[in-house]
Order: sequence, then C-alpha cells, then structure tokens
Amino acid sequence: MEDLDSPRPSRRALLQAGAAASLLWVGVGRAQPQSAPAPSAPARPLPSQAITLRINANDQLLDLDPRTTLLDALRHQLGMTGSKKGCDHGQCGACTVLVNGRRINACLSLAVMHDGDEITTIEGLANGDLLHPMQAAFIARDAFQCGYCTPGQICSAVGMLQEVRAGWPSHVTDDLQTQPVALSDAEIRERMSGNLCRCAAYPNIVAAIRDAAEEA
Repeated sequence: MEDLDSPRPSRRALLQAGAAASLLWVGVGRAQPQSAPAPSAPARPLPSQAITLRINANDQLLDLDPRTTLLDALRHQLGMTGSKKGCDHGQCGACTVLVNGRRINACLSLAVMHDGDEITTIEGLANGDLLHPMQAAFIARDAFQCGYCTPGQICSAVGMLQEVRAGWPSHVTDDLQTQPVALSDAEIRERMSGNLCRCAAYPNIVAAIRDAAEEA
C-alpha cells in the first residue's frame, strides 16, 4: 500500500528530472558512431544505338547514346547550331524543328525516336540562296532583335501555317465550321504562344507571319 505519510516529489523536481533524462538521452545518441553509407555502384553507360536521321533531305548516320535528345544530336553530333537550346524544358520554343511536317520541341524528344523521319531545321528552309517566304517576311518586318529565338519562331510559324491549311482550330477559333480558318492576329498569337521572345518583338513577329500567310 502507498505510504500516505511519505513526502511527494515537487513539480519542480519532476521537471528537473525529466530535463536531465532528456539531456542524457541526447548525449548517448550523439555518442553513437555513425555508420558510413554504403558505396553506390558506378553507373554503367548504356550501349549506343545506330540510327539514321533524314535531316533537310540528307541522311545522317549516327551512333548515339539512346538518352540523347534530338536537339543535342543536331547541335553536338551534327554541328547544326541553328536550333537553339533556351530552357531545355520545352517552355520557350527556341529549339522548334519540323518532323514529318509537324513542329516539335527538339529538347523534349529523343533522337532515337526519329529514326527515318523527315526532319527540317532552320538550315533546311531556304532553297539555296532563295529564302523561305517566312524567313524573308521576318527580315522585311524586322521581326527579331537578339535573334536567339528566331530559328524556333520561324520553324514554328511554318508548321503553324500548315496546321491552318489543314483546318485545325485553336482555342480562339470562333467558328469551327468555316474553312479555312481566318488567320487573325489573335489566331496567330494563340497558335504561336509556345514560342517566347525575350526581346518582346511580338508585334513584328505577328506581322511577318501574317505577310507570309497572305503571300502563300
């Protein structure tokens, strides 16, 4: 039975004892030796893969790490630096090229995915010394400043006009029944929204695309 006459510990004594026990536990924990992490196995390189990229009507034979993006294959393996690496996350559009007539972000696509595809870069749009109408329109309208985004802007615009001719609507198309789609400034801005210009030359870019569309 509990001895009711024995003195009980005070609240202060209980708190002091608890604090002392906590400090002792922390000290014991810190004194324990820390085990070194197990060394990780070195990464093994993936076997290379032979592919044929048909770029600007010319076959290019490459032996690539399968993780190589199309953009890096163009720039580093083939020396075709017209396609720019801006964000490397598919957000700026500076790396836009045409694959089988459709525009894509080359930084988001693996080169091995395009074995045998028809790839057109900014270097392949002109016919010798004769500029593509979109290139000529960009020059006439002064639709660039630093020029870094311009190759992607032009390739994207060429692909966009093909989409318009095919009757593809956009988010701002008012009438889905009327063909062909009326290419207003709002349509151009919406359809080119994936291509960013840090110099903000957008009014001239829209004007250049409108000129090229009217000429076509």
